[in-house]
Order: sequence, then C-alpha cells, then structure tokens
Amino acid sequence: MENPKWKTPASNAGEEFEMIAKTFQGLETVLATELIDLGANNIQIGRRMVSFTGNKELLYRANFQLRTAIRILMPIKHFHATSADEVYDAIQQIDWTNYLTNETTFAVDSVVFSNEFRHSKFVAYKVKDAIVDQMRERTGERPNIRVTNPDLQLHIHIAEYDCTLSLDTSGESLHRRGYRQETVEAPLNEVLAAGIIMLTGWKGECDLIDPMCGSGTIAIEAALIARGIAPGVYRKEYAFEKWPDFDQELFDSIYEDESREHAFEHHIYGYDINRNAVAIATTNVKAAGLSKEITIAQQDFADFKQPAEKSIIITNPPYGERISAPDLLGLYKMIGSKFKHDFTGGDAWVLSYREECFDQIGLKPSLRTPLYNGSLECELRKYQIFSGKFNDMRAGGGDIKTAQERRMMADRKRFKQHRDFKERLEDDPRERFTRKKDREDYRRDSKKGDFRKESRGERKEFRGSDRKDFRSDRKSYDKNKNNKKYGKKRYDDED
Repeated sequence: MENPKWKTPASNAGEEFEMIAKTFQGLETVLATELIDLGANNIQIGRRMVSFTGNKELLYRANFQLRTAIRILMPIKHFHATSADEVYDAIQQIDWTNYLTNETTFAVDSVVFSNEFRHSKFVAYKVKDAIVDQMRERTGERPNIRVTNPDLQLHIHIAEYDCTLSLDTSGESLHRRGYRQETVEAPLNEVLAAGIIMLTGWKGECDLIDPMCGSGTIAIEAALIARGIAPGVYRKEYAFEKWPDFDQELFDSIYEDESREHAFEHHIYGYDINRNAVAIATTNVKAAGLSKEITIAQQDFADFKQPAEKSIIITNPPYGERISAPDLLGLYKMIGSKFKHDFTGGDAWVLSYREECFDQIGLKPSLRTPLYNGSLECELRKYQIFSGKFNDMRAGGGDIKTAQERRMMADRKRFKQHRDFKERLEDDPRERFTRKKDREDYRRDSKKGDFRKESRGERKEFRGSDRKDFRSDRKSYDKNKNNKKYGKKRYDDED
C-alpha cells in the first residue's frame, strides 16, 4: 500500500501511543498480565478489552506474542456523538489522505453499546460515507470498499455516546493461529483455550491431560505455553505489514527471537472417543510441529485410569448446545466418578454451561470462574481431587480452597446476580414449569433483600535449520500473497 502522506501514531519511531487489545469476557486480567510481561505501560482493564501504551515494537510483539488477544487496535480519534450526523461530522474532521489514496481498499467494522445507536451496521455506513465523501471532494475520485482482506481495516466502537475510531493492526482475528488444518463440530476457540490454561496457572510443571480433546486445541495451546513458543509463529500475515511505515527489519528480529523458548520436560495427552476427532487432532498437532510434546489417542473417558505421573486435567465436555451426547447428564456423572476414583491427588478443570451438568459431577469445586464461550455464559470450575469423604477430609484439617481462591469466590460481582440456564434435559414438562415458577418467586424475594443465592500442512520443528525452513515458507507466502490461487484454509470459528 503506497501512500507518501501516510501518518499514524506509530509513524514516529520510538514514540509511545495508545493501543487496545480485545479479548473474551472473563480473560481481561489474564491479558493484562500478558501485557505487563511484554513491558506495556498505562494498562487499564475494561470490558472485553485492555488498553495500554507502547511503541511500534510493542505493537508488533502484542500481535505476535499475546495468547489471549483477539485483535490489537490503534485509536486515531476519540469523540462524543449523540447522533449519526455527529458521527459523520467527527469522521470528516480527520485528514483521510494520511491513511488512504484512491487505490487503497478499506473496510469498516463496528461494535455498538448504545440506546441512541441501535444498529452497528448503520454506524459503519456513516463512517464509510464520511470517508468516501471527503476523498471524492479532495481528489475527484472515491476509494474502493473491500469487505475481505482490505488494505486498511477501520474499527468504530461506541459505548452510549463515547466513540473511538481505530485502525485494526491485526487483520484476521488473532485466534486464527494458522496451525489448525481441520476441526470437529463446534471447536474451542484458540484464544479461549489459551486463556483457560493460563487461568489454571499451569506452565508445564507436570503432565497435562484432556480426556475429551476434540480437534486438539487445548493440547496444542498447552504445548505452546509449555515450550514458550509465540502463537503468531504460524501466521502468514498481519494487517500492519501492509502499511507504508512497516519496519520489516524490526518485525524479523521479533520473529527470529527465541529467547522465550525453553524445553518441556513433561508430556501432554489428548484422548477422544470419536475416531474422526482423533484423526483431526493428530493432523493439527503435526501441523503445529508438536508431535514430540503431545500424544493423541482414541479412548473413552470411561476407560480412564489413574496416571502414573502427577498430572492436571483440563477439558471442555459437550454442553448439549452445539454438541450433545446420547446421555448428557450420564456423561457428567461418569466424569465425576472418574475424577473421584481415578484421579486422586490431582486438579481437574472443567469448562461447561449447564448447571445440571455440573450438579451431576457430584464434587464440590474449589473455584468457579465465569467465562463466555461465544454467546454462552459458561463457568470454568476447579476440582481438587482427594481420597475419602469431604467431611472426613475437613475434620482432618484439610481444605479444598486456598486463601486466594476464598477471596476470589467471595467476590460476588464476578457472577451475574441471576443466571438463566436452559431447562433441564430429562424432566417432565410439568416439573420444569414448577421450577420456573419457583425461580421467578425467588427472584422477586431476592429483589426485596430476603436472601441471596450463590452463583461460574505440517509446521517444521522450531529447531536449527528446520525453523529456518518454516520461515522461508513464510517469505514464499509474502512473495505470492497477491496471487489469488495462493491461500490458506479457514474454519468456522467466530471472534
């Protein structure tokens, strides 16, 4: 993208500027911790985002190294607007020749939380119209709109009357790492998988097991964390690489930096009862170049045995939404039984959605963390597995909660006051009606203050000459990325 007038906050080398990292609700603190580790300044946590400041190097590193960011935005204007016309006028005040020429393709996406602006697409249209009208007035021609893979991606965010217009520095969502060749139905998003692992605190100090691994996402993200491999190493391209001020030498130095990588002394195991899922997970593990760190095998969780080595379980069973099971409640009852009898002394973490499913596990969680998987308000629950009965363990001075976990669980603001789970799966409709009426009565009572209810293609190995081969593949892509025949597989995950 050629533009001699190009000027963004990152154009002045070494200067700090504002950035915004978007993420999933529930992962904001994990993302903030990652940004601290990268050396970001002025970090502030918001809803599904973290704002921070840094220079161009940090911009590149944030895209390349952050595991829990969906995309990195660079704000170019903050303004207040109470109508669509005011949005149009504010956008017109920007000199768009600093960003566009008549040959530049661009697109606008929008996120709106406002009573005044009810339609996000309408807001995007007003931004687009303001830009096109200005460019037509100044040059006599209009720039081109391209929805897919534009030269410049813009993002408008409106919260009530506060508006922020940003350049999207990432392009394709950062959850699309590039290693996933195939997926099972309803695969777990890579960013969410990495966030779940980081919430557990696991960094590779013991074996990790996912007994229902699906396409292998948790296993692969765990191996990347354990090895210290940046998630961006598989990716072909970022939006900032198209910009006129792109610093190829600086980005290459970040890409070639191996200082964060280290050995992994333990092992990761992924099992699934479905033969097709096992084949897909195996393909993805090979594509990620992590076959030495991960073993994938076909096995029913009902046949799970006590591991010989100290291990942690992290898993995402079916919820009965996009993926179901012949006997969903029976599945969760079996999960609880296997935890209790065949995983003594270990910690197990389960991400799920339905309260009745968690109830079937039959174990008391030591920690519940609210997370969103798409539009579903899920919970990540931690189970500390011990032998014997809970009361006997407590009588002997034991406890399933640490002091930190007690503090976290005491913060009721982490959960919605009322969670609306779907009706139970295997009940008489008359009983469901009675339960619904009881919930409504409870909510009326709770509003009165009577009581509260507790609510949660193969990548080369990154060693020696093989790692250089993988990088040469990326350079080959750079030379051919304008060829329409050259592309990469996509899958159906959404931001």
